[in-house]
Formats: sequence, C-alpha cells, structure tokens
Amino acid sequence: MATEDEPELAEDGPALGSADPGVGEEPAEAEVFAESSHLPGVPDAGGSGTSVPPVSEQNDRTRSETEPIPDQSGSGDSCGSNCGCKSNSESSQPTNASAADSTASTDGGRAIADGAGADAAGGTPTNVDENGELTNLTFTEPAEDKSQPLAGEGRGEATDPTDRPNMPGDAKLDTPGYGIRAKMNDIEEPDDKTWFMELDEGVIDAGRCIQCGTCVAACPSDSIGIGDDGLPELVKMCTGCSLCWDFCPRGGLRYERQWKITGGEDNVKGAGDPITEFSARVQDDWRHSSQDGGAVTGILIRLMEAGEIDGALIATESEEDPWKADGFMATSPEELIENTGTIYNQTMALGHLDFSKWEDKFEKDWDDISLALVGTPCEIEGIRALQDFEWEYGSQEEGVRAIDYTIALMCTKNFNYQKLIGEQLQEKRDIDIDNVGKMDVLHGKLMVDDLEGNQILEEDIENFHDAALKGCDECADFTGFCADITVGSVGSSDEYSSVIVRTEQGLDAWNLTKEVLDYHDLEDKSAVGKLQGWDKKKAFESLKRPFDPDAPRFIDYTDHVEQYGGELNPHEADH
Repeated sequence: MATEDEPELAEDGPALGSADPGVGEEPAEAEVFAESSHLPGVPDAGGSGTSVPPVSEQNDRTRSETEPIPDQSGSGDSCGSNCGCKSNSESSQPTNASAADSTASTDGGRAIADGAGADAAGGTPTNVDENGELTNLTFTEPAEDKSQPLAGEGRGEATDPTDRPNMPGDAKLDTPGYGIRAKMNDIEEPDDKTWFMELDEGVIDAGRCIQCGTCVAACPSDSIGIGDDGLPELVKMCTGCSLCWDFCPRGGLRYERQWKITGGEDNVKGAGDPITEFSARVQDDWRHSSQDGGAVTGILIRLMEAGEIDGALIATESEEDPWKADGFMATSPEELIENTGTIYNQTMALGHLDFSKWEDKFEKDWDDISLALVGTPCEIEGIRALQDFEWEYGSQEEGVRAIDYTIALMCTKNFNYQKLIGEQLQEKRDIDIDNVGKMDVLHGKLMVDDLEGNQILEEDIENFHDAALKGCDECADFTGFCADITVGSVGSSDEYSSVIVRTEQGLDAWNLTKEVLDYHDLEDKSAVGKLQGWDKKKAFESLKRPFDPDAPRFIDYTDHVEQYGGELNPHEADH
C-alpha cells in the first residue's frame, strides 16, 4: 500500500523524461515522482484529465490516434487552486508534448461521437447542438427495393448492394466448386463415403431425376432443398452421409429389391401380388370434378372421418402457374374435394414432409400425427425404403414416420412442367392453358378438355415424349408394387377407377370406404397386366444396370459409374 511519502506505482505507466533510462539504471525518486506531479494521463480527483501522452518525441504512437480532451482552463469552470487537480498549472499538459501538441489539446474542441453520422456533421453528432444539448432526432424512412446510403456516403446516392468495395484486382470471390474440399484438408476419405455431388453427377445433371423428393427427406443435415427448377439442390454444406444417393430410386436404391422387401417374394411378377382388385367410383356430386371415379379422394375422406389419419400429402395446383403441381397437406374433407383430380407433373412430394411447413394445420404433437401419402410409384418406393431404417432424417423425421397409408397412382411416365405445358401445349399447339379444365392420359393418348367439358385435344402420348422426365424410362413400376393401394384408370370403364388392394393396411382402408362406393370386380385385369408388362419391357431397354430383385438393395456409386459412365469422384472436381 502506498504511503503519503511513497506514491503507489502505476503498472506499465509511460516514462516522463524525454529519454528513457538505460537498462539496469534506476532514476532518482525525485525525477520520477515530483511532489507537485501526478501520474501522466491520469487525472486527479475532480480533474478533467488529458490525452494519454506519447512515449517520446521520437516514438509518438498516440499523437495521430487520439482525440484531444477539451481543456477547461480559462473557461470559468475551473475548480480552483486548492482542489488538487491543478487545472491551471503546467503539470496538466503532457510532459513530452510539443508546443503544437499542447495547442491541439487546448483548442477548445469537443469530444465527438464515433461513426459516419458525427463525421458527416463536421465533428459534431447530428443530434447535438453547438451548446452540447440534445435535439429531436429526425428519422429517414427506409427506401423500398433499393439500398439506402448511410450518412457520410452521400445522401440520395443509392449504392448497388451487389458491389464489392475495395476488392483486390486478383481476388476470386465467386462460389468455389466442389474441389474446394480437397484443398481445405488432407484427411483421407473413407471408401464408402458418398456425397450429394455424386447424386448431382449421376442423376440430376444426367437428366435422370424423377423429382420424387426422396433425397430431400433422407438428408439428416437438411442440406438439400428444392430449386426454382423443381430439382434437388444443395442449400448448405454436404456432410457426405451417403443417404441421398442410397435412397434415390435412380441412384443407389435398387427399386425392384424394395418390391420384395415390402410385398414379399411374389411381389415382382405381373402386377405384383395383390389381395383384391375392384372397379369403383364414389357417388357424391363432386365426383364429376375428379379423375375417373374419384376413388382416391373417397378413400382419404373416409380415413379422415374415421380418425385414421390427420392429414394427407397430396398435389394441388400452383397459385402462380396454371396446371403446375405443388405439394399440399390436406387436413379436411373440404380440402380434399377442392384438390381432387390429377396434374401431370411431379411435386417433389417427399420434400414436403417437414411439419414446420404445416404446423398451423395440426393441433397434435408431431409424434402423434398420422398421414396418408398419395404419389407416384417411385415416391412410394422412396418412403418405404426410408421407413425401413431407424436413421434420423433431419427436419423431415416426424413426417417420414407419420406416413401410415400409401396410395400409388398408376404411372407410365411423368412430365416436366415447362416442357409439357409451356412448349408442347401452349407454344406448339396454341392451347390457352387458362381455359383447360381437365387433363387425362388414357388408352395411350393425352386428352385435354376445356372448362366447359369440351375436348380440345386428343393425341398419342408418344408425341409428348420430349416433355417426359427421362428417368421415367427406367421405371418398371407401373402399378405401385410398394403401395397399400394402387389407383388408376386402366382396366375399368369410363367414370370408374381401378383399385388394387395390396396390403392389410390397404384392405382396412378399403373396408372403411367400400360402403360409400359403387364398385364391382375389376373389369379387365388383363389390361393392367399388359400395360405393366409393356412398362417393364421399356425399363429393361433403358436400364444400363442389371434388373435383379434378389441383388442387394443399395448400389455403390462406383458400380453406377461402371455401368452408366460419369466422373468417379465429382466431389473433388470443380464442375
């Protein structure tokens, strides 16, 4: 503790003299702490203080970096000579400061606020007057749809928000390619590690994506989203977990093996191994707005009314684009009826199982929700494979586990929206898409009716081959081998739906519904079998890998490259 005769030393205090003492030399006590002095840069009680002085005249490290603290001497506000602050004495000035520095610290300047606002106002904060009093603040309304310049940038001169200021001429700030991973570390990669880049190379960029959304649902890190083009895209860093590749029906999932795993050993011949088959139609007036007999909507309504399901993931027409399908969670019979009918493009259905997108539609805990899924056979294959494993699927986890009923729509191919609607119908055939009331693919023809029910197009479906998703050519699953129930038009007369019950779960749903249906045995089983056979033949011609229901469920990417070609390690390349 310092005494009256021995003042307490300040740690790391700057030297007073114009020259530092030599190493090992101890300056006289009187030289260091004169009785009339105080610690430089530290005001006595009640004093106004000064700026921290520079180290020396030769090594001034603060002169250009500090703002002067205003000197109040001569202002009439001095404390007097007996208060101890010595505001009127020479000791209130830095010992080593030059005359110019002394002038700078006593020029009467005021402390200024940091930032562009003070600078733009000439050293005074914009809301402080010349007497130091606060004034009313004036707020500027934010500009809309453009960057608003800050004070100091030049008011009224909006800057381009995409500009990169002061960027070095040789800098490369564009998004790096996949090869950046190899440059970031030298960790040896496990042989069985597969990345989204492999899926991109082997399926998406190759034009083989069928837009089922299985990869989105499978990703445990939510790294895959749906792009503006309706295709999967990487939205954040891929962890290389391999699941997006493994579960893709055009990538690592051997879908014919999934048929057996789901439906048994006999679920690969003909149209599979169904329990029973019917031609059916609902008897409600809304049936005339539905596809064929309206059986899908009828079954879903009965399941919902019986409390078997809380919602159904179906397709709805986009609010922005006519006849474009979007994923939709229907939670009432009214919503189901409003969205009855078929739209001939994919929705990336399994990419819409994140309950946070639908949380306003459910009152139950997510773990207690039961859903039905209506989709194409490839979408049903995807959800069945995902449910066979106890892995965590990120934000889609609860949605994947909530699917208790699956209804497959008979399907030979699906279409790219822009190519079918924009190019084939609007541009080539001059059809007003806003006047279309119904589309159907029946007896090998695409049929289009207007809003009054008049047919405006009937043409061979093969003429629209260029608009079809190319990955559909490799699918041998016309009748939805993995579904609880399959519904379509083939095998039944007009205004009836063909219903194939495949599982005990499907039979329960049928028994709940049949009392409100007009139904009888399937009219033409051979028609279903023939089209299923044609679909398999087409797939066998298109597949570049062996079709083998007894082979392992998952296909390694390296095996895929051997059969389809492509880059072996695209995650290391800059494409």
